[in-house]
Amino acid sequence: MEALYRLMLGKSFKAGTLIRALLIGFWVVLIAPGALADQNNTPVILVFGDSLSAAYRMEESQGWVALLQQRLRERDYAHHVVNGSVSGETTGGGLARLPAQLAGSEPDIVILELGGNDGLRGLPVAAIRSNLQEMIELSQQAGARVLLVGIQIPPNYGPRYTEPFYAQYQELAEQYGTELIPFLLDGIADHPQWMQDDGIHPTAEAQPMIVDIVWPVLESML
Repeated sequence: MEALYRLMLGKSFKAGTLIRALLIGFWVVLIAPGALADQNNTPVILVFGDSLSAAYRMEESQGWVALLQQRLRERDYAHHVVNGSVSGETTGGGLARLPAQLAGSEPDIVILELGGNDGLRGLPVAAIRSNLQEMIELSQQAGARVLLVGIQIPPNYGPRYTEPFYAQYQELAEQYGTELIPFLLDGIADHPQWMQDDGIHPTAEAQPMIVDIVWPVLESML
């Protein structure tokens, strides 16, 4: 038998060595799928937004999404945060990107933060709402729970535009049973010291405050 092993493998070793190797391989096959399953079962939170969530003009590690991952770890949550946010993104662009993002990250929770750039461009509220609606539906169909993040735009756009724009988030949350953060920059946007020079984007110093706004609602979903 040993001669056969030597002939087949081109080297001399004892049969016991081969048997031990086969046994080790057998156990690796049994154990590895479980290890992979544990990794694949790590719950995923997808943050899908625009520059407000993309660490605009700061290091990525300073942004609220990175700080959210840090807080999850500090509180012993195993969730992995994927940041799918893109500066300048509109609801139309987000809708086009979302299917691939959902397929790639397979999130358990989607934090949907879009609409601000649409509003600043004065796009029709009906179109914005339709895009948000489709993104909520796509996320829920993929098995994810949705945390919808409301946005406000400057009052100089006039109440005929700003009021229905803001109201759509509450209405969509009620329609689809999603969780809701009424305004991501609540208590921040009206303090110039926490806003960048453009008056639209929060500073790095304000990012922990955004985590504090997001956290209570998100934690109720974990």
